Amino acid sequence: MATDLSQQITDNAAGPKRAQGDSGSVEQHSLKDQIDADRYLASKEAAKRPDRGLRITRLIPPGAGGG
Repeated sequence: MATDLSQQITDNAAGPKRAQGDSGSVEQHSLKDQIDADRYLASKEAAKRPDRGLRITRLIPPGAGGG
């Protein structure tokens, strides 16, 4: 889903912000709002992962007398 939004942001950035014709006018969300939405969805997806990008490791220096 986030990749679809990233592609849509790329397409929207390449096109005009506002279009007007005989049938009416259309205006897109601002690029900043689209990027914020993409970041939000990416962070939401990352929060679903079991490790959540955080790893806790216990380091024991050599010669510390492990026993």
